[in-house]
Amino acid sequence: MGRKTSFVKQAAILAAAGILVRVLGFLYRVPLTNMIGDEGNGIYSAGYYIYTFFLVMSSAGLPVAISKMVSEKISVGQFAAAHKIFKTSLLVSFIIGLICSFAMYFFAKQLCEIIGSLDSYYTILTLSPTICIVSVMAVFRGYFQGMNSTMPTAFSQVIEQIFNAVFSVLLAYIFIDNVLYSAAGGTAGTGIGALAGLIFIVFIYFLLRPSIKRRVRHDKRFYKTESSKTITKNLITLAIPIITGTAIFSMTNLIDMQMVNSRLAAAGFPQDKINALYGQLTGKYVTITTLPVSISTAVATAVLPAIAAGVAKKAFKDVNLKMNVALRVTMILSIPAAIGIGVLGDQILAMLYPNYSEGGILLKVGSISIIFLALSQIATGILQGLGKAYVPAVNALIGAALKIPLNYVLISIPEINVVGAVISTIVCYAAASVLNFRALKRAARVKPDYIGSVAKPLTASFFMAAACFLSYKLMFFVTNMNTVSTVIAIVFGAFIYFIVMALIRGFKKEDLELMPMGGKIERILKSRSLL
Repeated sequence: MGRKTSFVKQAAILAAAGILVRVLGFLYRVPLTNMIGDEGNGIYSAGYYIYTFFLVMSSAGLPVAISKMVSEKISVGQFAAAHKIFKTSLLVSFIIGLICSFAMYFFAKQLCEIIGSLDSYYTILTLSPTICIVSVMAVFRGYFQGMNSTMPTAFSQVIEQIFNAVFSVLLAYIFIDNVLYSAAGGTAGTGIGALAGLIFIVFIYFLLRPSIKRRVRHDKRFYKTESSKTITKNLITLAIPIITGTAIFSMTNLIDMQMVNSRLAAAGFPQDKINALYGQLTGKYVTITTLPVSISTAVATAVLPAIAAGVAKKAFKDVNLKMNVALRVTMILSIPAAIGIGVLGDQILAMLYPNYSEGGILLKVGSISIIFLALSQIATGILQGLGKAYVPAVNALIGAALKIPLNYVLISIPEINVVGAVISTIVCYAAASVLNFRALKRAARVKPDYIGSVAKPLTASFFMAAACFLSYKLMFFVTNMNTVSTVIAIVFGAFIYFIVMALIRGFKKEDLELMPMGGKIERILKSRSLL
């Protein structure tokens, strides 16, 4: 029971931080988009996706790999071995991050030519130092998560995003007269935020260092600690499949970027229109649809050390329970988000971006990708915890392979244009998620709770969709105000979803413990005999 409570608590901390970070990230993109427009968003996103790719190559697998290695040592009381993993990983990560930062800086012009976006040169230069900063921070986060302490990671993520949001908007505003410099100013906030997050988590480490050192000194177990060479080899062995899988999904963004530029040009679109359409795809569709997925990312990250420790102890019943809780929570939040965004796509964009409200068709067509992306991420996290990190990498590659020909054909059709990239993204994530869950069932013999994770949320979401649509129409008829009508429709729809889920007993105690304000919801449902 103690282990279960600890898992729930740590997962809830990361989940809450993940939601807050994603909301902050979403909120600052709203004024940023209203300042730099769809064209500026296209320039911003092209440089940012280059940065993301290098970031993935340098550090994407490190927190997961380090947390897994550390949690396995901690679970058997080998504190000295765990701390040596941390120190070795810190050096390795710094060197890799520095190399990637230099590569991104000195080859910025060539990268712009490859992706077909020469306007993104300054955004790439501005983002290059951030790679090394984040690589070092990833080691500290992985170490703390491996020790079953998600609080330092959660707080550093929030601090990072606050600084990112403030300075991105401020610097974009300072250079607002030049769209190239303004987009680069928006990306500069990313580096400032990362530096703030690193300073905070290093400060926490030095606060805890005396107790960490004390545990290391008192570790008198008779075992041989691995050499730095062995630790590095194990780290790379664990990280490479994770990096590969994440890099493949990151490459889908690069594929979209290059193919949107080339195929729209082939269809006769001018460069400013291409930048604007790409800005709608990345600054609106991607920004809005990835917001609900933050919960699945947080749960997947939190569940990994617990699953790794459970596998090490052969506590497979407990592992199976954690898998189903993570899956159920992910779907309870992702399914209504997907359907709600699909129903109110145009209205949401008009509310958020009154000066640049185009692109609603992307949300209407592509909102279903939220479900598949969430499924893919949660399955990837679980498979990594089971030591099957190479499986989601292969499945991601299959998904990306399906995306390329669809992009090539669909984007060049003028009537479809960037909607083709959305359709191919749905196919990519759907294929990866189906393959991941097939592998999960084979690897862990897990029996997914299809009724609780799919049927009940889907049923409640249909009622919610009807409530959103009708309430918006009614309120707009009465007020003739889109923002007021949209907000009321969203709130009313969420209320209907909650009521229907409660009536069909769609919530379980374990699910609510992972959700923000879950304790209050649990007490309400219990008082009405609905739990």
